[in-house]
Amino acid sequence: MKYPLSTEPTHPPLHVPQLYELVADRLKKSIQDGSYPPGARLPAERDLAATLGVGRATVREAMGELVNQGVVQTRPNAGSFVRDTALEVMRSAASAPAHPDTSPLSTLAARLAIEPLVAQFAAAVGGRDPEIERLLDHMEHTSDLSDPAQRRAWNEADRQFHQRIAQMSGNPVMVAIAQVVAAAVDEPLWRQLRDHGIHDPARARLYVYEHRLIYEAIATGNEEAAGFSVRQHLERVQKDMLAAG
Repeated sequence: MKYPLSTEPTHPPLHVPQLYELVADRLKKSIQDGSYPPGARLPAERDLAATLGVGRATVREAMGELVNQGVVQTRPNAGSFVRDTALEVMRSAASAPAHPDTSPLSTLAARLAIEPLVAQFAAAVGGRDPEIERLLDHMEHTSDLSDPAQRRAWNEADRQFHQRIAQMSGNPVMVAIAQVVAAAVDEPLWRQLRDHGIHDPARARLYVYEHRLIYEAIATGNEEAAGFSVRQHLERVQKDMLAAG
């Protein structure tokens, strides 16, 4: 007996809001109801976290999203302020379909679970890789991270470095996972938090040094050191991106 194909209309999958999205929406409602009018300074991250019952890292993600949307602007050593055009921006965006970025907290948690193992797989193969060495040299010789073009190139080299480690493993599943991660760390929210929390010359030098430790452990076949070095590096990225300020 043949069964007819379903003629039920198809629906897009339900979107389950991430925590930072809920916090960003709560802040936008407070802007709309006049609690934080255009031009107002928003409370400090720690105060918002306490009021909303979330971690400071989640508030940082939400603020980064509001900056990307053009609702909020941050001023060095002054805080975050509602833009004069915030209400107009929110009205214009209300009818546009939302494509939320992956939470950087979620991305970092996944990277901490996955990338040390990827590095160990790569170290099991071992050997030198001219492409990784080229990326490291480029990062090391970047002279001015305050220049947007140089910063973009540095970040792209960083992204490719981590992808290349997966390629060195020779494992196609690892390569596919690395491509998903690479896409997540190229999203606007990740870039916003990274640029706000990471980029100064001292941190950049430290990151290159940590990348070289990772690479040397992989090249010499030291699986334990490769996994440890990746975890140590990602824990530093996590702290710099989401726990500072």
